[in-house]
Amino acid sequence: MPYYSAHDGTRLAYHTSGAGDPLICLPGGPMQDATYLGDLGGLAAHRRLILADPRGTGDSDRPDDPATYRCDRLVDDVEALREHLGLDRVDLLGHSAGGNLAVLYATRYPDRVARLLLIAPSTKAVGLEPTPQARLEAAKLRAGEPWFPEAFAALEQVQAGTATAATWEAVDPFMFGRWDDAARAFQELCDRHRNDEAAAVFGAEGAYDPEATRAALGCFAAPVLVLAGELDLNTLPSAAAEYAALFPAAELVVQPGAGHSPWLDDADAFVAAVTAFLGRSS
Repeated sequence: MPYYSAHDGTRLAYHTSGAGDPLICLPGGPMQDATYLGDLGGLAAHRRLILADPRGTGDSDRPDDPATYRCDRLVDDVEALREHLGLDRVDLLGHSAGGNLAVLYATRYPDRVARLLLIAPSTKAVGLEPTPQARLEAAKLRAGEPWFPEAFAALEQVQAGTATAATWEAVDPFMFGRWDDAARAFQELCDRHRNDEAAAVFGAEGAYDPEATRAALGCFAAPVLVLAGELDLNTLPSAAAEYAALFPAAELVVQPGAGHSPWLDDADAFVAAVTAFLGRSS
């Protein structure tokens, strides 16, 4: 297991998969380890994936100061990984909440990023959160699913701010293109590999400055891919389009029939989109 030292001395771990040029991958959650990313649907056949376990997750140590779980402070861990790998510039992929971290890294170290890939990214760092009504309208696209009535009732509670733990569990089907045994197993895996204490700190007050981040992204010159799932209720395609418009050189891909983890719903389509972007931007 490869390790490196963060700037505050915390020992951090990463996993490698595949061969070729490195692609640093930041998991979501927030604060899940990288286990659920797997080989990103076979992307490891094209690139050497560097799968980071954030501090306090997976094989990485817990820090002495829990305040360092905050997203803006995790940027230093990404920079320490780049230094450890001896890379002048990096290709950086962030999934879900990991997209917030990837974007904050790109704004702090723009000259260190060769290509930025935002996969079903959280939009909190740039202040583009969809309205509750927008999410409810998007959810109605799934009205023909057998699980829809229970899940939609739960979603209404979430959007009204009255959700319980059971309510959140009931909306899980909306995160997947297909709510089948594979999706259920994937969700269980994600739930087991999240540090809830760290997740509560990740987006704490002071983590984001959306206005400053949006301004910085307007000057970010590297190629960017924003990839969203057509059916993803977390990162709506409309929000992903607004996100892509913040960059001077961003490409938007909406993967048909996919949810929040698009490599799970259609690995071939996901890998094709990512490798096409990397090929065009090389």
